[in-house]
Amino acid sequence: MTTSDAFEKKPLWLLIEENILALGVQGFSGSNLEPSIQKIAGELDNAGFNVSRHGGNLMKLRWAMEKASKVGRPLLKDFNAAVGALTLDDVIDPYAATSKLLDDLGDSWPELRIPERRADVIQIVEKTRLDLLIAKAKGLPGDEGIRLLLEEEVASGEIIGGLEITEEKLEQVKDQIKKERAERARVASLLDAVAGKSNEEKVRHLFEKNVSEELIIEMAGVDQGEIDAAKKAMEEEIKEKQRLAEEEAARKKAEAEGPALEDMSSDDMINYIDSIREIMEFSEEEKEIRVMCEQSSIPKSLVDIAVSEPEKLDELEKKAQG
Repeated sequence: MTTSDAFEKKPLWLLIEENILALGVQGFSGSNLEPSIQKIAGELDNAGFNVSRHGGNLMKLRWAMEKASKVGRPLLKDFNAAVGALTLDDVIDPYAATSKLLDDLGDSWPELRIPERRADVIQIVEKTRLDLLIAKAKGLPGDEGIRLLLEEEVASGEIIGGLEITEEKLEQVKDQIKKERAERARVASLLDAVAGKSNEEKVRHLFEKNVSEELIIEMAGVDQGEIDAAKKAMEEEIKEKQRLAEEEAARKKAEAEGPALEDMSSDDMINYIDSIREIMEFSEEEKEIRVMCEQSSIPKSLVDIAVSEPEKLDELEKKAQG
């Protein structure tokens, strides 16, 4: 997991090289060499490193200064230029990137290959990778930057600090990713159920299970044309089902309402009117009359007359009696 904790304290060799770089070329040339060594030793002493009174550390400083004088430039001038030229593609694998970096610089600076320094260089390359990832993430729209860093397994603290977001925002994106992964697992299971079927059948199956078009295209391996064709076919089927349902509803309604006046036989007409009159003796409320008439299977055409023009029942009865 990427982290920058290891860079809170720099190794002595790197601090020595940074001080040499700060001197400039004149600082490690000719008569300036020895005074510069003493100057850097004192500064490192003040920074908490025992250099001037530690033979080994003082020798490290002297060797580094003499090497810079011999090459004609500080080690960090070449090293920083090489690190600064690294791209995100170069540091996908920090270990491989470190090996290439040391190969490129090794002829002039073989001391970088010392095991303890190699470990430090790997950490610098990892930090460079982190910085490049954060820079790329900052340029992405919406939450894509956060998603990129999560995918690259960058530590939460680095994401929050690097992108200047809240912990709540980071958790929100993590939850969304968790839901998306769950949906992908659901879709994978749905596709298993139609394995071996045609693309059209797969698309229709996923549509029926409320899978988004984007995910269908990605996981079912179909194109937009197949999506559109399936949608059109399904829309036509839905329209046909709706038409049939409306016809069936109309049939049931007509069946429930009973025959029209002109379709009733005289005997049925007389019997229905007798039943209506009996019901109307129990109630004068239209709602109650309609309910009781419906329970008695009396045609709606007669019921409508009974509640709106009851006097017309006599006329209908006479006509039915001949």
